[in-house]
Amino acid sequence: MRAGSPRLLREINDRAAIEALLRNGPLTRSELEGLIGLSKPATAQLLTRLETADTVVRNGLRGGGRGPRAQLWSVNGTLAHIAAVDLTPETVDIAIADISGAVLTEHKAPMPAKHGVLEAFVSAVGKACGQAGLAPDQLLHVVVGCPGAVNPANGELAYAPHLPGWNGFDMPGRLREQLATSVSVENDVNLVALEEMVAGRATKVRDFVVIWPADLVGAAVVVNGSLLRGASGGAGEIDGLMIPDRAAAETDTDRSGGTFGELLSNTSICKLARAHGLAARNGHGAVRKALAAGPAGREFMADLAKRIATGVASVVAVLDPELILLSGDIAQAGGTTLNDLVAAELRQLVVPRTPLQLALVTGKPVRSGALHSALAVARETVFGLPAATTAPFRGPVVAGSPR
Repeated sequence: MRAGSPRLLREINDRAAIEALLRNGPLTRSELEGLIGLSKPATAQLLTRLETADTVVRNGLRGGGRGPRAQLWSVNGTLAHIAAVDLTPETVDIAIADISGAVLTEHKAPMPAKHGVLEAFVSAVGKACGQAGLAPDQLLHVVVGCPGAVNPANGELAYAPHLPGWNGFDMPGRLREQLATSVSVENDVNLVALEEMVAGRATKVRDFVVIWPADLVGAAVVVNGSLLRGASGGAGEIDGLMIPDRAAAETDTDRSGGTFGELLSNTSICKLARAHGLAARNGHGAVRKALAAGPAGREFMADLAKRIATGVASVVAVLDPELILLSGDIAQAGGTTLNDLVAAELRQLVVPRTPLQLALVTGKPVRSGALHSALAVARETVFGLPAATTAPFRGPVVAGSPR
């Protein structure tokens, strides 16, 4: 049994109500009452208390058929704002959202190849904030997703040869100085894994791996529901993994094998496509052309699947996860055809029969993962909510209730 002071119980139930409103959007009093399990008078008092504190606001009315319309309540989104950023060698893609999760504006800008990257980044964030009527220092937190990983010992970005302008300094520290707000930098595929845990195929999976088979191949490893980052932040950096020559095409090209990243680079995949009579400008374009070619493109798809599977096999052999998810442009372009070919190859290479599926979240998975990560920080800071965004709602605490 657990007892507590009336103030403590009110605080716990207030947080429960806020979490329910954040999860479900605008709710009527009776809907909120049903979700958190409090009585009608207690729920009414709770809403009055939260409205007085400016934590919740009235948000229109819901029609009630023949009866009166009911007042809707929602979390006051203006309490805090965050930025979610997807940084690539070519572009920076930014979303500004309020603490309710409502995206206020989006902004995408080109990035210079090497020099002036920090200035261009700060300028892009400033423009996005301006579109939302904010200044960068009014953001509570910024999450940046990018290739590579930040070394926790010195803040430097490692394993990211495609981002040369970002090397050699404390990246999150410098961004905090420039933006005058809290900033964290996270591996892009790690953020995809987070998004899959929140809204994808891994909502009920504790141990899984996301593989991003493309230029600068990456992986995210989740063990017991938590991201595995490694001592230097390099867990999942499989781009340099050596792949034996069985993964190379049965042609006169690429017979010596290479690293996982070399075999799945745009240049290498386009070279493989040409060996099969297909011309394309990039990897996902080659995959689309192969699928459109029907049987004529099947051999190319089989050779590409062999390359992917041979790298994935090393991951499966070490981790034996519950699930492998393929994400990114090439995986989505190949669809179930490529997924099934990779799965068939994988069964020939490793003993564990790990299911292999396409990631469910498409579109902007890195930025979406950054958004959820930033919201988790903001909500913990402002409301004291647990950072585990997938934790189930547990209801109110009343005096003497067991936990």
